[in-house]
Amino acid sequence: MNDLYTLDFSNISHADFNRVGGKCASLGEMTQAGVAVPPGFAVTTDAYQAMLDHHGLRAEIERALEKVDPDNIDDVDRAAQAIRIRIRSHHMPAEVEQAIRDAYAAMGDNMPVAVRSSATAEDLPDASFAGQQDTYLWVRGADEVVHHVRDCWASLYTTRAVAYREKNDIPQVDVLMSVGVQKMVNARAAGVAMTLDPGTGDRTRIVIDSSWGLGEMVVSGVVTPDNFVVEKVLEEIVDRTISDKHVEMVGDAEAGEAIEREVEEARRKTPSLSDADVLAVARLAKRLERQNKCPQDVEWAIDADLPDGENLLALQSRPETIWSQKKADKPKTTYATGMLGIVNVLNNPLGAKKAGNGSL
Repeated sequence: MNDLYTLDFSNISHADFNRVGGKCASLGEMTQAGVAVPPGFAVTTDAYQAMLDHHGLRAEIERALEKVDPDNIDDVDRAAQAIRIRIRSHHMPAEVEQAIRDAYAAMGDNMPVAVRSSATAEDLPDASFAGQQDTYLWVRGADEVVHHVRDCWASLYTTRAVAYREKNDIPQVDVLMSVGVQKMVNARAAGVAMTLDPGTGDRTRIVIDSSWGLGEMVVSGVVTPDNFVVEKVLEEIVDRTISDKHVEMVGDAEAGEAIEREVEEARRKTPSLSDADVLAVARLAKRLERQNKCPQDVEWAIDADLPDGENLLALQSRPETIWSQKKADKPKTTYATGMLGIVNVLNNPLGAKKAGNGSL
């Protein structure tokens, strides 16, 4: 594997944050800690910068944004769209494309993968970028992987992301994009787990949202998920709400893509997790909180292709941001101090609160 342009998750640590972004740094840390994570690799920010430099795109981006009024959404949208078109219209440098093809080939023949954006400014302690860049599911074949990596680079300049950075004083061209390429999970159920109560900030609770299929239905709010509350120390389920889960997203091997389909009547109001599953997810979230020394927002999935006891996979873990932002005595984190803070948290977990990180 070309270590300049691609890095296997097993070779990624917190020291690589600037090269692989928040999402891939988290995946690497979990992999090295022995947490069950779908295998894959990161396309580094070196690859993204090589693309910018090869075509002179950095100067084009600066010119497109220098006179944009951040309060005029139409103005922002025109500039952002122009930048995305320019990025997508250029081929990657040959050595970058070959590195991606080689790393994908090493995963196995025609492996279905998720191609996930991992920007260097996402998952900061005081600024959540979740959902602001693109993820592509059930991608198969080297040509499609290369195509969607470039799409992820372009998604660094969605209208929403550009406006967010402008309003939070984050320099546009300083934010770089890594991309994670990860084995696709055949999710029976998936969702998110918070190691505190997001409604009250109670750190004695773990709150789990779950639905059938891939977790995108939960994250996007398309379905009302099942909700489970677990007492963190005693590991007891203290509350549950089972919802009508009318749709699910699943992989379609024949179509080669993730599709949305209706859930049959018999499963709609059936719990998407057994009690044993709930407690397994809670223990995973608790382990990741302990590993990172701060409250976590964890994405997880139960893989239908794996045996019970080995089928729970961590897809992402990032700092909880809502309650950490509510601390009245904490100044707003800038891009520069936030980057330093998250690296300090990873290097020195006991210093997490000093980094403004009440909470990957």
